[in-house]
Amino acid sequence: MKKLLMSLLFVCLAVIIYPQDFFRENSESGKSILILMNPTAGNLEVIQFLIGKKLLDIDTDEVSLVGVYHASQEYDFSKSAEYIAKNNLNGYFLHEVRGDLEEGSLFTENACSPDFRKIFENSVGVIFFGGQDIPPSVYGEENLYSETTDPGRHYFEVSFLFHLIGGSRNPAIKPLLDENTSYLVTGFCLGLQSMNVAAGGTLYQDIPAQIYDKHTDEERLSIGKENLHRNYWQNIVKDPMLMGTNLHRIHFTEDPFFGETVRVSKKQFPLGYSSHHQAIKKVGKNFRVTALSPDGNVIEGLAHSIYPNVFSVQFHPEVPSLYEDRGLLKFNPDDSPLTLHQMLGKKSLQFHKKYWGHISRVIDSNSER
Repeated sequence: MKKLLMSLLFVCLAVIIYPQDFFRENSESGKSILILMNPTAGNLEVIQFLIGKKLLDIDTDEVSLVGVYHASQEYDFSKSAEYIAKNNLNGYFLHEVRGDLEEGSLFTENACSPDFRKIFENSVGVIFFGGQDIPPSVYGEENLYSETTDPGRHYFEVSFLFHLIGGSRNPAIKPLLDENTSYLVTGFCLGLQSMNVAAGGTLYQDIPAQIYDKHTDEERLSIGKENLHRNYWQNIVKDPMLMGTNLHRIHFTEDPFFGETVRVSKKQFPLGYSSHHQAIKKVGKNFRVTALSPDGNVIEGLAHSIYPNVFSVQFHPEVPSLYEDRGLLKFNPDDSPLTLHQMLGKKSLQFHKKYWGHISRVIDSNSER
């Protein structure tokens, strides 16, 4: 009991004193900094896994990881501080941005702009994670199908991305990346959508309804497994093994990003882990389409035409269960249960490893500058 109490006391003290003001009280020197947006305990665990498996091949003795978030976000980031303390994650830090941020000020200089600049100037790149839907009003539409739970997060991330890469919503604002064109900006799922919206693009708020005119779960399933981006069987059949996600093929476009930059065969059609119901409609300023769904209706990848290390994907290459056997799952009630790792297969696994290899090379190259 005494050991338990001491452990709890340590965690509580660590949460209280753990620095959430990294860029205001930075004592680190001589190390490169990689930014992790929305650093929930879950996202920190994912990054820790990727680094441990050398998928994200960076040396935490040389690179600090700084989780950045806004004070208005719904998540309790003391849980993140607790996770860092509990797991003795040396080189992991947190930074809370506190400037007022409203929807009408996302695409202009605002109270967060000084923080955006300071974060940019003192880091080599940033990763944006998945999450719930962006408020459609941010890209000029009424809410028809969107599920927004944390508008503060979206305002913060979209505004930061706009400051980084610019866009058509306010061409007068000079992007920060003009000052460092090699800076890394990448993301998954919501990260891709936020990047597109920041640059002036728009979204389909619901893929089955707005692309395929399918509105019930049965109708959605009729689209076919290869063209589904989440699983609707779980709404029809009660089976705890049914996954709410899907693995479907990714088709590369003629764009050179995957073939020449990531260095994968353009003849390959790897599986991607998919968990979303929204997709890019209008492509944002200066972005090229690098990958599509099998029927070509959903954009699966973007790369920037001016900044070579700005790119993102609609699928989830960061999910740990893709890389090792965990729980058994099924897509269809009649399927034989398999782990996600087994479903992915060796060829698609190699694609994912090469994708992380490219991200790692960019971080390493930027760290040496």
